[in-house]
Amino acid sequence: MDLFQRFEQLNVIGASLSDERNIGRLLEGIVLAARAITHADGGTLYRVSEDQKTLRFEIVRTDSLKIAYGGATGEVLSTKFKDLPLYRENGEANNSLIAAYSALQAKTVNIADAYTAEGFDFSGTKKFDQVTGYRSQSFLTVPMKNHENEVIGVLQLINAIDPESGAVREFSDADQRLAESLASQAAVALTNRLLVSQLEELFESFITLINLAIDEKSPYTGGHCQRVPSLTMMLAEAVEATKDGALAGFAMSEKDRYELKIAGLLHDCGKVTTPVHVVDKATKLQTIFDRIELVDTRFEVVRRDAEIAMLRALAAGTDRLAAEQGWQALCRAIDDDREFLRRVNVGSESMKPEDQARVRHIAKAYRWVDTNGAESDFLSDDEVENLSIHAGTLTQAERETINYHIVATIKMLESLPWPKHLKHVPEYACGHHERMDGKGYPKGLKQDEMSVQARIMGIADIFEALTARDRPYKQGMKLSEALGIRGHIDPDLFDVFIKQKVYLRYAEQYLDPSQMDESV
Repeated sequence: MDLFQRFEQLNVIGASLSDERNIGRLLEGIVLAARAITHADGGTLYRVSEDQKTLRFEIVRTDSLKIAYGGATGEVLSTKFKDLPLYRENGEANNSLIAAYSALQAKTVNIADAYTAEGFDFSGTKKFDQVTGYRSQSFLTVPMKNHENEVIGVLQLINAIDPESGAVREFSDADQRLAESLASQAAVALTNRLLVSQLEELFESFITLINLAIDEKSPYTGGHCQRVPSLTMMLAEAVEATKDGALAGFAMSEKDRYELKIAGLLHDCGKVTTPVHVVDKATKLQTIFDRIELVDTRFEVVRRDAEIAMLRALAAGTDRLAAEQGWQALCRAIDDDREFLRRVNVGSESMKPEDQARVRHIAKAYRWVDTNGAESDFLSDDEVENLSIHAGTLTQAERETINYHIVATIKMLESLPWPKHLKHVPEYACGHHERMDGKGYPKGLKQDEMSVQARIMGIADIFEALTARDRPYKQGMKLSEALGIRGHIDPDLFDVFIKQKVYLRYAEQYLDPSQMDESV
C-alpha cells in the first residue's frame, strides 16, 4: 500500500471514528486503525486520569500474542495493569517512562529498538518479554492532543512489521506522520464524544431531578417514574426480537433506544404541576387532610346537643323513659351512619345507588350549629359529592386535574429545542394515555396515528399502574388479574408482551412474590 492509499485510509478511518458513540469501541477503533496504517503488531492506548496524575490503560492489543484487552471486550484493565504515574513521589516529572514522557512533554517518541535505546526505562517491557517470549523492539509513542492542545491520552504502537518480509522494522517517518495525524483526529473525536456524554449525563441528571421532585411531592408516584421506563425498554427489546407478525419489521438503533429511554423517563414530568393532595388522595374526603375527622366531630356535636336537649326535657318534666329511649335511638343511628360514612369514604369498591342516596339523606337528616351559631346541613355539597363517588376516590374535577398532567407534559416537552436524535421524545412520552379506538386523551389519537414506541409506553404505563403496590388507594393486582385487563391497548404488542413473557421478567424485578400467582 503506497503512501497516498494510506492517507486515503486515514481519511476513511477519521470519518468512522467521528460516527462512533460508544467510547470503549471508539478507543478500540483508534488502536486498530493506528496499527493498520503503520503495520504495527501491537498497540496500547492510555488516557490521562481526571486528576492529571496518571496514565490509565484503556486498550491493549498484540496480534502475535493474541492479546486483546479493553474496548469491545468490556474488560476493566485496572484489574490487569496498574496506572502509570506521571510524576514521582517528590513531584518531579516521570520522564523515564516513555508514555509518561510523551504525555508530559507533548512529544512523539520514535525508538528503533527498546533494548538499545537510552534515556528511558524499559525494564517493565523486558520483564514482559521474559514472561511471554515476545521481543519488543520498535516503539512509536504519540501524544493525543485535543482542540485546546491539551494531552488527553497517549497512543503507543509496538513492532512495525514489514509487509513483504514479515520482519520487525522501525517505524518510518511516514508511519510517524500518519500516526500523529490519526492521534490528532482521534483526540478530537474522543473529546467530542466525551463532551456529548457529559451533556447527556447532565441532561439525564436534570430528568432525575424532575422525577425526584415528583417523588418528594408524592412517594406514590416516584416509583412509577422509574418502573415505566424500565418496562418500556423490556417490551421494546422484545418487539425488536419478534421475527413474525405485524411487528416483525420493527428495529431500533442505539440512538433510537436512547430516545425511547429519555421519553420513558419524562413521560410523567407534568405531574410536577399536579396538586399533591389530588395525587395522593387516599380517601374520598381527603384534601390536605382526611375530612372524615370533621364529620366525626359533627356527629359528636349532634350527639351532645341531643343529650343536652334530653336533659333539659327531663328537667322540664318530660317522661324519662321516652326521652332516654329517643336519645338512645338517635345515638344508634349516629353510630350506624358514622360507620357507614367511614366505610364509603375509603372508596375501595364501586358504590351502589342506594348507598349514594343514603349519603344524600344523611346530609339533611342531621342539623348542627357551627361556632358562629349558624345551623347548617350536616354535610356540605362538596362532601356529598365526594362521598358519593361511584368508584375510587376522585371526583370528576379531580380526575381532570390528574389528567391535566399529560397536557402539562406536552407543553413542557414541546417547548424544548430537541436535537435531531431526540425529536420524537414528546410524541413517545405524551401518547401513553391515548387509546387504540381514538377515545383516549389528550389528542384522541387512533392506533394508526401513533408510533409503535408510543403504544409500547401505553402498555407499560397501564401494567405498572395495575400492579403497583405503593398506591394509597388500592392494592397491587396479581399478575393473572392484571393480564386479564387488556382495555384499549395494541393487541399485537400485547401478544408480544405475553408470548415473550415480558410481564414475568418485570414481575421478577419489581413485584412482590405474593402477586405472582399460580395461574401465570
